[in-house]
Amino acid sequence: MIGPNGAGKSTLINAITSLMQVDEGEVTIAGRRVSNTSPQLCMSAGLARTFQNIKLFTRLTVRQNIEVALTSGQRDRAEQTAAIDVGELLAWFELERIQHWKAGALSYGNQRRLEIARALALGPSFLLLDEPAAGMNAVETTALISAVKGIRDRFGCGVVVIDHDLRFIMTLCQRIFVLDAGEIVASGLPEEIRRNPRVIEVYIGHERSKKHAGS
Repeated sequence: MIGPNGAGKSTLINAITSLMQVDEGEVTIAGRRVSNTSPQLCMSAGLARTFQNIKLFTRLTVRQNIEVALTSGQRDRAEQTAAIDVGELLAWFELERIQHWKAGALSYGNQRRLEIARALALGPSFLLLDEPAAGMNAVETTALISAVKGIRDRFGCGVVVIDHDLRFIMTLCQRIFVLDAGEIVASGLPEEIRRNPRVIEVYIGHERSKKHAGS
């Protein structure tokens, strides 16, 4: 999902995961209503997420962060977490070498990858990533694309991604939704979105203008 600042992207994820209450509509997973409940109930129903501002257990090690999440997942989603292995998650996100480091001592890119690995340890049906590539350099972004692309097939969950990095979104996503002022103004395949006049007007053109202004 893409859209200009203030379009409502993070607000939507917060509403889906019950960090915000909704006045209309509802969120259901496999027929189970989770809107206006609690983040814990959303997790047990199959939702896991990351945040714009990274939220890790900074005094715990990399491995301990994942182990804590796995323990929680085993309590609420035993069947889905049965095949999850901490070592595999560490390897998948290239965190093996630093698994005994405190999370608070990691580089920004490693913290981002750890937050995603920890979310996967919950055994979600749907993983929601709020600007996972924010602040990453080109090398880190490329590695993240490779890791996220395999999540659906290896861990069996759908992935919803919000980000401002168009290269990241266009390379990674199979279907793109464009949000503006709280409304979906377009949806489709990456090439369809790239050519959509409304998208160019509300987002792509806006991003190009920002780049020219900064050059």
